[in-house]
Amino acid sequence: MIRVMLVDDHALVRMGFSMLLADAQVEVVAEAGSGEQACQDYARAKPDVVVMDLSMPGMGGHEALRRLLAQDPKARVLVLSAHEDTAHPRRALRAGAQGYLTKRSAPDALIAAVSALARGERYVDAQTALALALLDGESSPADTLSEREFSVFLQLARGLSVVRIAENLKLSPSTVGTHLYHVKQKLNADNQSALTLVALRWGLIET
Repeated sequence: MIRVMLVDDHALVRMGFSMLLADAQVEVVAEAGSGEQACQDYARAKPDVVVMDLSMPGMGGHEALRRLLAQDPKARVLVLSAHEDTAHPRRALRAGAQGYLTKRSAPDALIAAVSALARGERYVDAQTALALALLDGESSPADTLSEREFSVFLQLARGLSVVRIAENLKLSPSTVGTHLYHVKQKLNADNQSALTLVALRWGLIET
């Protein structure tokens, strides 16, 4: 039986996924409501597949993905996200996620994705795969950012303060300030409002 850890900050979403996976003979061995909790519980739970949302309070899914893979380079992470842009899946897959699925996908797709990752295969839903294939070199300005800069950028774009971001990412405020400087330079943004507009324009955050 495939062992799965569910990571999503909405309890009802986790409940729905648990019921869906149980019907397919997949065992949910752990649930986490944040990236921080997922990183803490991963070693104890020893799941075959981690199904993780990207948009969560705290460090968020991108940073949690990075830390899980640092903890276990062989971790199989299926990113499940409401975002339907191309920057999020490219970031997640480049960071080491084995799969990407939008939350609009049919329920059967979750079972297929979890099964594929458990076999050591990659899985990207058809809609996302097509979008990535059609990019033809076009890229989001956020692609110029490092992984840590991207994490800082997303939280800044959502209106979080430097101090709060430092707490979420376990960094010093001065380090976050340095990342902020580089983000502004790379994205040609003068202030936090401009960063929010960039994120909204490319579908990286929701209104």
